[in-house]
Amino acid sequence: MISIGIIGGSGYTGKKLIQFCSNHPFVNDYKVYGNKTAGQSLTDLFPELAGQILDSVIESLDNISSVHDLFFIALPHGEALKYVPSLISAGKKVIDLGGDYRLDSKSEYEKWYGIEHTSAELLKEKIYGLADYSGTQYLDSGLIANPGCYPTATVLGLIPLVSRFGEEIITASTIAYSGTSGAGKSPKQELLMAEMDGDVSAYNVNKHRHQPEILQTLSKAGFSSPFSFTTHLLPAAIGIYATTSIHLKKSLNENAVKEFYKAFYASSSFVRLREVPPHLTWVVNTNYCDINVSVKDNVAIITSAIDNLIKGASGQAFQNMNKMYGWEESLGIKAEGVKHVSVY
Repeated sequence: MISIGIIGGSGYTGKKLIQFCSNHPFVNDYKVYGNKTAGQSLTDLFPELAGQILDSVIESLDNISSVHDLFFIALPHGEALKYVPSLISAGKKVIDLGGDYRLDSKSEYEKWYGIEHTSAELLKEKIYGLADYSGTQYLDSGLIANPGCYPTATVLGLIPLVSRFGEEIITASTIAYSGTSGAGKSPKQELLMAEMDGDVSAYNVNKHRHQPEILQTLSKAGFSSPFSFTTHLLPAAIGIYATTSIHLKKSLNENAVKEFYKAFYASSSFVRLREVPPHLTWVVNTNYCDINVSVKDNVAIITSAIDNLIKGASGQAFQNMNKMYGWEESLGIKAEGVKHVSVY
């Protein structure tokens, strides 16, 4: 049994972390730490959870207890740098849901985030926790950098093809869409329903912070081709949908590629291979990544969908925690006894 501290647990991802903690058989207790929400009770902040969780008062970030075995950090980029080094030095396990430890390079972090990285020595020690990728090695590191939502959907869709046919790829291009909850809980005029309803627009074109994260992971699997990444905002609250187009040097057999994907994710609890492009509604409120692969001659189109708050954040964080402790990776996330079955 372990004790968990949730630093920054008052947002959308924090709410999911609280729910997963309440469902996990090996979590003995948990405590939420916040800034503006300190002093409030959890059920005042999340009244819909009344009767589902053990209520408690949110503690101040100034009073983080050392009794916890593991800490989830759900703070804006730059903020985790204030807490992670001391927690690691104290022998605590840490899973950071933000972007502060995802990149391997101090200079790349500072280029894309515009903040000085004050604990760059941890960038090489951390595990990049893409939980469904067999290339992720859970060794003795106490720090896991939880992947971003866009990289999770994009890389899970693309990395099997890269690992098998990387030398055949001429170019790859991802067009991705996000629900508004990806921007966090703070009110913003441009995210009001009156502004969003019926509208779709691209944003952060050629400068999205998740692009180097995607390329870092793909390059380790053998990708070295030109890549473009364009994000869009959907008039929906939840979800990530990514469509990646890959041009290849030679034609591939679609059935052979699908069989390879099936083998690649045979041991994954949370990847579902679909015969048709997935719908966003199929994955909302789940920890699944649904993927479809279509190949015609020398062009492959990969579509993938996830819930950005669960698979793209808190659900994958719990997968990583389970793998860190050697537990069944679906514990606390999905109904006990439900086994993974490939859709193909």
